[in-house]
Amino acid sequence: MTISAATIAVLLAACGAKGARAPIPLDVEASPVTAGPIATYLSLDGQVAPYENSTLSFQQSGPVSAVYVNVGDRVTKGEILARIDPSTLEAQLRAADATTMQSQANARGQQIDLPARNQANDAALSSAKAALSNAQLVFNQDTQLFNQKYLSQQALEAARSALAAAQGNYNTALANAQANPSNAESVKAAQAAAQAAAAQANLIRTQIGQTALYAPFDGVVTARMMDPGTMASPAAPALQVSRVNLVWVNVNIPDGDLAYAHAGTPLTFTTTSLPGRVFHARLSAVNAVPTNGTLSYLARVKMQNPGDVLRGGMLVTAKLAKQRATNALIVPRSAVASVQNGDAVFIVDGTKAKQVAVKVGIQTDTESQVLSGLSAGQRVITTRPDSLRNGSPVHVVSGGGQ
Repeated sequence: MTISAATIAVLLAACGAKGARAPIPLDVEASPVTAGPIATYLSLDGQVAPYENSTLSFQQSGPVSAVYVNVGDRVTKGEILARIDPSTLEAQLRAADATTMQSQANARGQQIDLPARNQANDAALSSAKAALSNAQLVFNQDTQLFNQKYLSQQALEAARSALAAAQGNYNTALANAQANPSNAESVKAAQAAAQAAAAQANLIRTQIGQTALYAPFDGVVTARMMDPGTMASPAAPALQVSRVNLVWVNVNIPDGDLAYAHAGTPLTFTTTSLPGRVFHARLSAVNAVPTNGTLSYLARVKMQNPGDVLRGGMLVTAKLAKQRATNALIVPRSAVASVQNGDAVFIVDGTKAKQVAVKVGIQTDTESQVLSGLSAGQRVITTRPDSLRNGSPVHVVSGGGQ
C-alpha cells in the first residue's frame, strides 16, 4: 500500500497537535482593592512640660520660721506654704501704730481749736484797735492841755507811754489775726503727718503679709530649696509649684513642614514612659518665629491630664498627618509598578493577569492610593514573577483565593 506525501504530512501534523501542552500558570499572590483612609505622617520629637511652673521667693528678708510642705505635696491656691519670722516687723508696726494715733490726735485737736483760736485772735485785734484809738485820743487831748500849761510834763509822758503800749498790743493782735491762714496750714500739716504715719503703718502690715508664701494655683510642690533657719531674701528661691492637671506638649516643626502644622491640626503622640498609651490632641499654637539658632518652630499642645499621668520632662514622639484621604481606593504598594507611560498594576482577570494603567495619589511605606483605573473589590497581584506579562495565566496562591 502506497501512502502519499500529503497524507503523511497530515498524520504528522495531527500527531504534533496531540502532543502540545498548555502554558503552566504562574503562582502569584493577590490582594483586593479596598476603600478606606490613608495618610502620610510627620514624626516629631517633643517633651511634656507643666502648664504653669512658678518658682516662689519671699518678698521680705529674714530667717525662715516654718516650711509646711514637701516635694510631691498637693497644694491649693492661696494655701500658706512657708513663713519667715515676722517679729521685727511686728515691733515696727506697734511703734508705727502708736505714732499714727498720736499724729491723728494732734491733727484732731488742731482742727477742733482752729475756729476758736481764729475767733479769739479777731476779737483781740478789735479790742486792741479800740484801745489804740482811745490811747491816741487821750494823748492828743493831753498834748493840747500840756501846750496850754494845764497839764504837767509827767502826765503827758504817762499818756505817751499808754499810747505806745496800746500800739504794741495792737501790733501783736494784728500779727495774731494775720496768722489765721497759717493756723489753717498748720492743721493741714498735722493732718498730712497723720496720714503719713498711717501709710507707714499700712506698709508694715503689707510687709508682714509678705512674710508668708502662698500657693499661686492648685498644683504640686516640685522643689523645696529652704528649711527652717535658712536666711530668706527676695533673690533666693524657696519653693517651686507646678500645675499638672493641664500640661503642654512641646514639639519643634521643621521649616519645610510648616505648611502641615497650624492651630487645630490633629496629632497623636506616645511616650516610652507609658507603653501602649496613644494620646490624641490638637495643636494649640505654632510660634511665629523660629527657636533661637534653628530653623524649627515651637508648636504647643494643651492637654488635659487626668490622673496626672503625663509628667514634666517626659519625652514623646508625635505623629502629624501631612496628607490624608478618608475614602480612598487602596492597594498594597508592592502591587504598583512604574512603566514607560506612568504607573500600572496587574489585576486577576479570571485565570489570567491583566495589566491596568493607574494614577497614584498618597503613598505610604506599605500602601498606595489609586485615584483612577481600579474599583473596589478587584484583585491586584502583589508579587510579580519576572515572566509575568499581560495575559499570562496565573494561579493565586494567597491573599485573594482562586
